[in-house]
Amino acid sequence: MWPPFNGEPKPYYPKRTSTAERITTKCNQIRDMLVEKNRQYGDSATNPLRVFSKASRIEAIKVRIDDKLSRLQRGKDDQEDTVLDLVGYLVLLLVARDMEN
Repeated sequence: MWPPFNGEPKPYYPKRTSTAERITTKCNQIRDMLVEKNRQYGDSATNPLRVFSKASRIEAIKVRIDDKLSRLQRGKDDQEDTVLDLVGYLVLLLVARDMEN
């Protein structure tokens, strides 16, 4: 039950389910992976060096997504790691799009 009404409406927070907790855990895992890779690789996804390719950051991320999808389709590599990388690149794509606006 909510605390006594003090004039402000209370937001609705559904009770956390096991699925909600798993979603939170998985999203935190992906966040931590992206932050660590960003530290290791020097922000190369959203600020590439562009030594050979002159593609935009968004196009470069899309190429990486295509590579990951290709690996999944062909059954190459560890599929769990590939799926995590794919989710990470999709997040990076959203970040890169935000940076363009």
